[in-house]
Amino acid sequence: QHGPEMIAVGAFLLLLRPAIQLIDVGLLNNAILPNFGTLIRWRAHNHVLRQSVGWFENDFAGRIANRIMQTPPAAGEAVFQVFDALTFAVAYVVGAAIILSDASPALVTPLLAWLLLYAGLVWWTVKRVGPASKAASDARSAVTGRVVDSYTNIHAVKMFAHTSTERDYAHEAIERSRETFQTEMRIYTRMDVGLTVINGFLIVAVVGWAIWLWSAGAATIGVVAVASSLVLRLNAMTGWIMWALTSFFRNLGIVAEGMETIAQPIDLVDRPDARPLASGPGRICFQSVSHHYGRERGGIDRIDLTVEPGEKIGLVGRSGAGKSTLVKLLLRFYDIESGRILIDNQDISNVTQDSLRERIGMVQQDSALLHRSVRDNILYGRPDASEARMIEAAKQAEAHDFILQLSDPLGRKGYDAHVGERGVKLSGGQRQRISLARVILKDAPILVLDEATSALDSEVEASIQKTLYGMMEGKSVIAIAHRLSTIAHMDKIIVIDNGRIIEAGSHDTLLSENGLYARFWNRQSGGFINTAEAAE
Repeated sequence: QHGPEMIAVGAFLLLLRPAIQLIDVGLLNNAILPNFGTLIRWRAHNHVLRQSVGWFENDFAGRIANRIMQTPPAAGEAVFQVFDALTFAVAYVVGAAIILSDASPALVTPLLAWLLLYAGLVWWTVKRVGPASKAASDARSAVTGRVVDSYTNIHAVKMFAHTSTERDYAHEAIERSRETFQTEMRIYTRMDVGLTVINGFLIVAVVGWAIWLWSAGAATIGVVAVASSLVLRLNAMTGWIMWALTSFFRNLGIVAEGMETIAQPIDLVDRPDARPLASGPGRICFQSVSHHYGRERGGIDRIDLTVEPGEKIGLVGRSGAGKSTLVKLLLRFYDIESGRILIDNQDISNVTQDSLRERIGMVQQDSALLHRSVRDNILYGRPDASEARMIEAAKQAEAHDFILQLSDPLGRKGYDAHVGERGVKLSGGQRQRISLARVILKDAPILVLDEATSALDSEVEASIQKTLYGMMEGKSVIAIAHRLSTIAHMDKIIVIDNGRIIEAGSHDTLLSENGLYARFWNRQSGGFINTAEAAE
């Protein structure tokens, strides 16, 4: 009698349903979820890379990385998990209501009452889960930030015997993370108890009412069986739906915490009409430049300085005088608060940042390298350079010989050897020479040296100085040094104190004036190098 219907049901269960499931799971697990998370993570990383140096200096690198890593999967789970749960729940509840009303309209009443109680419990839960999850996620990111900070500076930790200090420093954050996680779990506990209570009400109300109707002769035993099976199934399903909803809002809290970092507007951007910096001889002009990092004091104040094409300028001053600030503003790591900086009569705020920095080569005192091969680190200066040109730059920096002797734990040797995070597998002098090779290869028309030879021994420094003198030919040079002998040959020496230029002239001129520079020189030439005053 029901042959066609049975065949249709069998075909659906054996053929159509598996095909639908294959499409659903295949698309979700193999196409949507992997690509969705990857796309968000890539865009977040790309956005964060465009942030200014100052932005990175105000946060833990580990915390930033943790937010970039955990936000995309949380966003994917939040979207797709709740979609599956809600569509299934709506379909089941509507179907149950139709079946119960068909069996006995009176049975729909307790179902509707339960639905209101369930909606109230969901509302109570999600209103609390979001903020609690955000606080827990922030605490986890803080733990990552502190732990990574300790690992990154492990040499200082060991040198000062502060293992216990770092343990306590991390423990404080871990304890805070535990407390926030406990707060979140208390919400789930109350939710679970509340769900058990209202589900018990649903079972008692629907099944009890069905039995009462059956005993009164208003319903058949089949109605009791259908009502019982539906509410028991609904009882099992509601727990899963509730956890799916709370998971959604928990992930939403993680996303909200992550977005506080990765969605911050970029604070230093190129203007819409910014153009590449046009090539020129390399004239640098600071016009009444002031920058105090948003504070009332510190930084530099009303600096007027011109570096003519090919001129070599040395910067001298006490620690915190403003020398490094001047260089950071030239590179546009920060936007100046007032005044202008011109390169070849082009305001650097009107040109693209990349084109500006392509014209400037810089060697810093802290020569941190990327955890990549020596070749990759040197080619960072000019990625399209040939192997021969790269090796020639290493030779000019007196680095080629020691590079050939390098090897790493994976057996890579020479220019293929990896240098460790921030170049920790190399000595300070070796890192500095690779940094010099990178700048030599870049061959930019403007050269900035910030204690460029400070990590080298006297013999190697003398050799490198010859290389530096060759590099300086035809370039505009700004050099910061606390060993005044390394800048005594400069065309002009600028003395900065409390953010202002107080002396300017050649080495001999400044000595004759018997000012701050002369005091620095006399102390060093007398065998006492006062790094607190002569260096930054």
